[in-house]
Amino acid sequence: MTDVKGKVAFITGGGSGVGLGQAEVFGKAGCKIAIADIRKDHLESAVAALAEKGVEAMPVHLDITDPDAYARAGDEVEAQLGPVQLLFNTAGVSIFGPLQQATLDDWKWQLDVNLMGVINGVQTFLPRMLDRGDDCHITNTASMSAFVALPGTGIYCTAKMAIRGYSECLAMDLKDTQVRVSMLCPGAVDTNIHEAVLTRPAHLQKTGYYGADPNVMAHLKKVIEVGMKPSRLAEYVLKGVEKNDLYILPYPEFRQTLEDIHARVMAALAKPEDDPEYEKRIAHGVPGGKKK
Repeated sequence: MTDVKGKVAFITGGGSGVGLGQAEVFGKAGCKIAIADIRKDHLESAVAALAEKGVEAMPVHLDITDPDAYARAGDEVEAQLGPVQLLFNTAGVSIFGPLQQATLDDWKWQLDVNLMGVINGVQTFLPRMLDRGDDCHITNTASMSAFVALPGTGIYCTAKMAIRGYSECLAMDLKDTQVRVSMLCPGAVDTNIHEAVLTRPAHLQKTGYYGADPNVMAHLKKVIEVGMKPSRLAEYVLKGVEKNDLYILPYPEFRQTLEDIHARVMAALAKPEDDPEYEKRIAHGVPGGKKK
């Protein structure tokens, strides 16, 4: 997909932050924009902010953890704007703390939004894309946590690493179709994700963490406000989509960390000369079997 002009883009989490940045950049590139968000107040302010920048956006109030609601939203958008050709699974939430303190509600909330929200988006729009056979693109927002584990990020990291595996497999499965896949992995971004706890469902409120503590939220905001601006990040996404890049990783500060991680993995991996059955497995074409 070398030109996104005229394409219909459906962006989750589009009421603020990374999703709003994508709406602005892809709207200015000529896309017809639909922004979905669970917060109606964010949708209203986002539509107004985009209009000031010359971008018209269709607001969609949506809980991405509800697949039936997702399907209805897809029908609504396609009836008004046309077939969705660009899907941005951007919405996400976070809450941090040691895994030993996590409750099942903490797990369910984050996995439902961060992982199942992505899957629900693909399950809604991918069959439609394949039926039409036109050029389409799916961008799943993961995180540098898809590669880098840090203390206190266990639930978030689990979801984001799952998105990485899901996106890589999806790209392989779709290689002979007209649908391409990208995975965006942000580091720090100046967003309002520190307010994510305010969207936590009433039935999943039992937490082992800080909940909606305003002091913690203020601290988290200070940590991320030095990050990349959402519109700048979205410019990298636009380039990645136009080039059909699988990985969109615009954070050079993680280079050394990733090199260190991969070095530890390679050091732990057995060498061919240490395994007497290596040659036999290679000869039989086992999965992953390639001679170096």
